Amino acid sequence: MRKMTSLAAFISAAALTMSGCTDSDVESVQSAPEAPQNVAKAEPANYKSAATDPFWNNATIYFMLPDRFHNGNPDNDLSYGRKGDAAHMRGFHGGDLRGVIQKLEEGYFTDLGVDAIWMSPIIENVHGYDEGDKRTYAFHGYWPKDWTTVDANFGTEEELAELIAKARSKGVRIFMDVIINHTGPVTSEDPLWPSDWVRTNPQCDWSSFAQNVTCALTDNLPDILTESEEPVDLPPQLTEKWQREGRLEQEVAELDAFFERTGYPRAPKYYIVKWLTDWVREYGVAGFRVDTVKHVEPEIWGVLKKEASLALAEWKANNPESKLDDREFFMVGEVFHYGVNNFASSEGRYYNFGDRKVDFFNHGFDSLINMGFAAHASQDMENIFSDYSSILHGGELDGVAVLNYLGSHDDHHSFDRERKQVKSAALKLMLAPGGAQIYYGDEIARPMIDEQAYGDASMRVPMDWDSIQQSETSEILSHWKKLGQFRQSHMAVGAGVHKQLNEAPYIFSRNLERDGAESDRVLVAIDMPAGAKSVAAGDVFAEGAVVKDYYSGSEAVVENGELKFDTAFDILLLGESKSSQMSAR
Repeated sequence: MRKMTSLAAFISAAALTMSGCTDSDVESVQSAPEAPQNVAKAEPANYKSAATDPFWNNATIYFMLPDRFHNGNPDNDLSYGRKGDAAHMRGFHGGDLRGVIQKLEEGYFTDLGVDAIWMSPIIENVHGYDEGDKRTYAFHGYWPKDWTTVDANFGTEEELAELIAKARSKGVRIFMDVIINHTGPVTSEDPLWPSDWVRTNPQCDWSSFAQNVTCALTDNLPDILTESEEPVDLPPQLTEKWQREGRLEQEVAELDAFFERTGYPRAPKYYIVKWLTDWVREYGVAGFRVDTVKHVEPEIWGVLKKEASLALAEWKANNPESKLDDREFFMVGEVFHYGVNNFASSEGRYYNFGDRKVDFFNHGFDSLINMGFAAHASQDMENIFSDYSSILHGGELDGVAVLNYLGSHDDHHSFDRERKQVKSAALKLMLAPGGAQIYYGDEIARPMIDEQAYGDASMRVPMDWDSIQQSETSEILSHWKKLGQFRQSHMAVGAGVHKQLNEAPYIFSRNLERDGAESDRVLVAIDMPAGAKSVAAGDVFAEGAVVKDYYSGSEAVVENGELKFDTAFDILLLGESKSSQMSAR
C-alpha cells in the first residue's frame, strides 16, 4: 500500500495476541441444484465460542455501488484509458469516493440512521472490458487487478482515508467488500495471471463442494488456486506495475515481514489476506463483506478473520482518540442461496453443497447475508417477525447475526422490483429481527428495472438525487428516515425478542436484556387510526415513563397503563425517550 511508510506495523503486530482466531455470484436462486438427501456430511458442531455482539442484529448497513451513487469528481470518470463505449448500464457512470464524502458531509447517512456503509470493491480493477454479458467494464468493482491500491475511477487512497475518517466522525463505520476467489477477466489490457496462481477451467457446475470451489465461476473469470499451500512468486504484471509506480521495494519488504511474522506459506490466498488486511491496519476499516464465500475453502475465511482482527486491534491501539468504539472486527459473508428458515440450500447454520455441509459461522463469520428475506417479504409481518425471532433467540441461529435485504445488485428475485409496495416493504425490512441492509436507492424507490439493460445491470441504475425534490419521493425518504432513526435509537428493534400484542391493529413489542447491561424495550403499532389514538403500555413501559413516538416525534407519559397520542400518521414507533445505553450510538 502506498501510504505504508515503514515495516513497524507488521513488526508490532506480532506483539499483539488475539483470542479470535460478480459480478459477485453468477448463480440464480431458481437454478439452485437440488441437494441429494442423506448424502452430505456435516462438519462437527464446533460452534463459535462467543456470541456475536447483538449490535449487529440491529445495525442498519447501507450498501452501494460507488459508481452509481454520486459523482463528486467528474475528472476521474474514465481512468486508465477506459472509454464510454459500454453496453447500456455496463460502463462507468462517474460515482466516486468524493461523492460519498459529500453525502456524509451533508448528513445523508446520519438522517437515515445508518450504522455502517458497505461499498462494493474500490480496489483497482481490470482496465479493459469483457464481452461475456455484452460490453462491460468493471464499474461494479468485482474484477480485481491490484488488491493494494484504489481504482482511479473511484478516486485516491487519500480520499478513501478521508472518507473513513469522515464517516467515523459521524458515527458511521466503513466496510470493504473483499474478494479472494478470483481475479478480473482477461482483456486486451489485462493479461491472465500465472498458472500457479489461477485456473480457467473446469467451469463450475454447482453439483458438489468441489464443483463450487475448485473451478471457475465463468469462462472468463480466472479462479484463484485457493486450495494451494505451495509458495509462488508474485505475478510479473504486479511486479512490473509496482516498479513503474515506484513502490516495488516497499511492497516486497512488507510481504517479507508479513510472511516472516505469520509463518504462512507464500501461497496465493495468503498474499491476498495480507493485501486485504493492510486496509484495516492502515485505516481502521471496521469490517468486511466477503464476496463468493461458498466458492472458496472455508478455512481461509478463519485466517482472514484472525488477521483482520489483529490488524484492527493494532489500529485501535495506535489511534485511541480516533476509534469509534471497542467493538471487534466484523465479518459478514455472501453465501449465495443461504438464508433464514432453511431457505434454498440452507439447513440451520449449515450450507448444503450436496455432498458436504459447511457451517460458515464456524469459519470466521459473525453474520451471513440472509438471501431468504427477499422471498419471505411477501408474507405478512407477523409471520416474518415471529419466525425470525424464534430462530435468532433460542433457535438454530441463536448467538449469530443475519443481514436482511429487500434487493441487491445481483439477486434477480429481489422483492418488489416494481416499487409497488414501497411503504410496507420498508416496514418489513426495518422492523424485522436481524440486521437491515438498505440497497442504495431503496429509500427513494430508485428503479430496479431498466428494460434497456442486460442482466443484473437492470438493478444498478444510478441514484437520481433530483427526484428527492418531488413530494412523493420526499415522503418515501422521510418514511425510511423515521424507521432508521428508531432502529438506531433502540437496539431492541432488531436484536430484541418479538412478541405480538394485538392482531388488528397490529401491535408488537421487542425486549432485549443482557447480563450486566441496560435492558431496552420498544412497542410498535401499525394500522392505527390517524389523529387521536391510544395504546396499552402493558409490561413494556412503566407507569410515568416518558415515551417517544419516533414516527411523529411527539411524546406521551404512561398514565393508568395507557399511552395517548394525536398524530397525523397510522404508525407508532415507541421507545423511552431517554438516551439508551444500548442504542447504536
